Parts: sequence; structure tokens; C-alpha cells
Amino acid sequence: MTKSLKSPLAFNLLYFFVILAVTAGIVFPLLFVLLSPSLKDFTFVFSSEVWRTAMKNTLLECLSSTTLSVLVGYLFAYAVVKADIPFKKIFGFIPILHLMTPPFVGGLSFILLFGRQGFFTHTILGLDISLYGFRGLLIAQVLCFFPISYLICAQVLKRVPPSLEQAARAMGASKAKIAFTVTLPLCLNGILSAALFIAVSVLSDFGNPMIVAGRFRVLAVEVYTQLNGWINSGTSCVLGIILVLPSVVLFIAQNIMMKKQNEKFATVGSKSSPLPEKKSSLVTRILLFIFCLFISLLIFAQFLSILIGAFQKIWGVNPAFTTEHFKMIGKFSRELSNSLIFAFVAAILATTFASLSVFFVSRTNLPLKKYLDACVQIPAAIPGSLFGLALTLSAARLHIHASGFMIILAMTVAFMPFSYRIISTVFSQIKSTLDDGSRSLGATKLQVFTTILLPLSKSGIFSSFIYDFVRGVGTISSVIFLVSFKTPLASIKILNLAEQGEWGKAAALATILTTLTFSVLLAGKLVLSLKKDS
Repeated sequence: MTKSLKSPLAFNLLYFFVILAVTAGIVFPLLFVLLSPSLKDFTFVFSSEVWRTAMKNTLLECLSSTTLSVLVGYLFAYAVVKADIPFKKIFGFIPILHLMTPPFVGGLSFILLFGRQGFFTHTILGLDISLYGFRGLLIAQVLCFFPISYLICAQVLKRVPPSLEQAARAMGASKAKIAFTVTLPLCLNGILSAALFIAVSVLSDFGNPMIVAGRFRVLAVEVYTQLNGWINSGTSCVLGIILVLPSVVLFIAQNIMMKKQNEKFATVGSKSSPLPEKKSSLVTRILLFIFCLFISLLIFAQFLSILIGAFQKIWGVNPAFTTEHFKMIGKFSRELSNSLIFAFVAAILATTFASLSVFFVSRTNLPLKKYLDACVQIPAAIPGSLFGLALTLSAARLHIHASGFMIILAMTVAFMPFSYRIISTVFSQIKSTLDDGSRSLGATKLQVFTTILLPLSKSGIFSSFIYDFVRGVGTISSVIFLVSFKTPLASIKILNLAEQGEWGKAAALATILTTLTFSVLLAGKLVLSLKKDS
């Protein structure tokens, strides 16, 4: 009797704890920052030409970067999936590799390649120009975000029913006409979903605008600048609120679009055995191959520039080989250890809370589960700089000075939505009859969770942990408000070194951190493969 009472009590207490934790860690800080600014702050921002220009710049940046990122991603995906170009397996791996790269790599490598002393602009072309500003930011963000479009579009293209394309081909349509009149319309929902996802990411992007944008002011950076440089929390909060409104609208639209996409493919999908694919014309394949090669070489150049820059005395001025920059890495051991430890703890917490939340939402009939579902997904629509601001202001009001704890909290919240979606997908593939069977044999709900769902979902959960860790190591926007002299981070140090013109030191630290990140990623892949074999 006692045993049967303890389990429901423990289950209810755990559910209450999760609800309380997401409310305190997500809802409260956001409500605090939303209610902080006064009417005077709103009037000041909307009456200032400076902030109106920043809003226009942000809109221009979002539309341009999103459009080009989606276009590049779709063409890249079409070339790999449909056009049968040479080396398509290698090309298909490159965007995934780039997606797992720490965020600071893009902005730093852009300066080394396209800055005033850049390899392409100065060394190759001999030009004394700078791409700082809108043009540079556009290039940096397209290279940064097109992998997202590639992954979504590649999945959609693979799910296009071959029978429809074959029917069009049987009626005499050319490959080009099929691509524009059959394949593209069927991929439209996926393309729009990719566009909405990238638009939210562009609005949230902090590292690229901070390093590359120069005088081209955007809201994500101004939210930080106003609090850090001018200690103007009211203006910073208003700018953050302005930034979050389109993000929330885009996030809601993205979810609706993803549901429509799934419904559409569920309707038109077929099990017919396809005829052999008709290859694209030779000219089309050559053009798409050149396109993929060009994009791949740019990505490769990003990695190579950071590696070479770490061994050059002064980039673009004195290319003499040196190891001095790596000898200085010892001074940044604290930054490196903090980044690894904080990311590790945050990855565990994000994955744990996401797993519990998915279980409570999808496998129980508890009250407030819709509230929990919304709370866990809210951070996906919140720019990192705004949430960092929310944590900073709420911690100051509550006199919380544990910056390490706040950094871990920011990382946990930032990556929880991704873990939630991955684990939701994995749990949805496990039949609920297994739960019912276990319950009929006397298992409690917690036992079903720990002995049935978790073991069957271990690959997805482990993938979630690895992704959270890798992204946490290089995160910038959500933690830049929270770092202190006691809790420095490697990603922020790289940003500071780049701003100070210490390219060699920044490249050396970026090389070490990127190497550590990929080592963990490869170790994770190895563990996953061993688990599958066993």
C-alpha cells in the first residue's frame, strides 16, 4: 500500500517541479523584461531616427539573408538529391558539417577572407576595400544559414512522390519543366518552412552582425550595446520587444506550415515502385556541380583561413610562420574549461527537461500540459540577446550574482526547444500500446518512462545531448550579458579578440575550440554507432 502511494506522489512532485522550473526559468524572466520599459522608453525609441533606421536595417537584413539562404539551400539540395551530380555524397555532407560548426567561425573567417586585409580582397585581388556593413553581413549570414535550408529542402525533395514526376515525364515534359511545375510546387511548403525557420535565426543572430556589420546597425546587437555600453535598460528592453514580435509571429507560422507540409505529403504520398530517374541535362548538371563546388570551397576556405591565420604572425601583413598564438592559449585555459563544463551541464539539463516535458505532454493527461508544451517551445522564438537581457535584469532585481548558474540556465533554455522536437519525434514512433502493456503489468508511469521510453529512445536522446553540447560550446548571443571576470567563456573571448584586431590569437583560440567541439562530435557518433551495433 505504501509503495503504491509513493509512486504517484513522486510522479506528481516531479511534474510540479518541471512546471515550476520552466515558469521560473523561462516565463518569469520574459515577463519581467516585457513589463520593465515605461511608456517614455517606447516613445523615445519610436521617435528616434536612429532606432527607426535600425528597425529598417533589421528588416532588410532579415528579408535579404533569408531569401538568399533559402535559394542557395534549395539549389544545393536539388543538385544533391535530384540532379545526380558527381561527388554528391561529399557535397551532401558539407552543409551538415558546417551546421555543427561553432557560430563564431563564420564571422571570424569572413574578416580573414574578405576584410581590408582579407585573403580574397587584399592578397588575391589587391583591393583596398572593406566589406564591413550590409554586403558583408549578407554574405556571412547566407553561408551561416543556408545549411538549415539545405537540410529541410533535401528531406522534402526526397519525399516528393516519384509517380507524379514520372507522369509528367510520360506526358512529354522536360526535366526543367518538371522541376518548375511539379517538383517546386510540391516543395513549396517545405521551402516556406525553411524560410520561416531561417528568418527567426537571422533575427536572433548576434555573432555575425557584431563582427561584420560595422556601422550597419541591427536590433540584435543594439539590444546588447544599449545595456552594456550606455546602461540604458529601458531602451534595450524596448528594442528587444520590437525584435521578439516578428520572431513569435514567424515561429507560429512555421509550426502551422510544418503541420500542413506533413498533411500534404500524407495525402499525395504513394508506394508505387518508381521507374529509373531520368538524369538532368549535361549543362544543368555541370552548372549545379560548379555551384555546389563554389559554395563548398567557400566553406572549406572558412575553416582553412582560421587554421592558417592561427599560424601567421600578422594576417595580411606578415605571413611568417609562428606558433606564438598557440603558446598564448594557456592564458585562456579558464575560458576553455568554462565553455566545456557549462556546455556539458547545460546539455544534460536541456536533454533531461526536454525528455520529461515530452513525456508529460504526449503520454499523460495531466493538467497544464498545454502550458508546459508552450513554455518549452517559447525560447525557439526568442532572440538569444533578448533572453540574455531578461535573465540579466531579473537576476539583478532578485540579487542573484551566480553568473555561472545564469550562463548554464541561458544555455539550457536556448537549446531545450531543439531537444524537445527531436525527442518528441522519437517518442511518437514508440507505440502507446507498450505503455499500456507495462501499466497492466503493474508498472508506474515513472517506471514506464525510465524502463520503456528512455531505453527505446536512447539514440535520439544522445543525439540531442551531443547537438546541445556542440552548440553550447560556441554560443554567444544568449550568454554575452552574463559573462563576468569570474566566468569568462571562450566564444566571447574570441569575439573580443576579433574586435581588438588580434586575429592570430582569435584564430588560434577558435582552432582549439573547434577541434575540441568536433572531437566530442566524433566521439558521440562513435558511441552511437557502437550502441546500434550492440
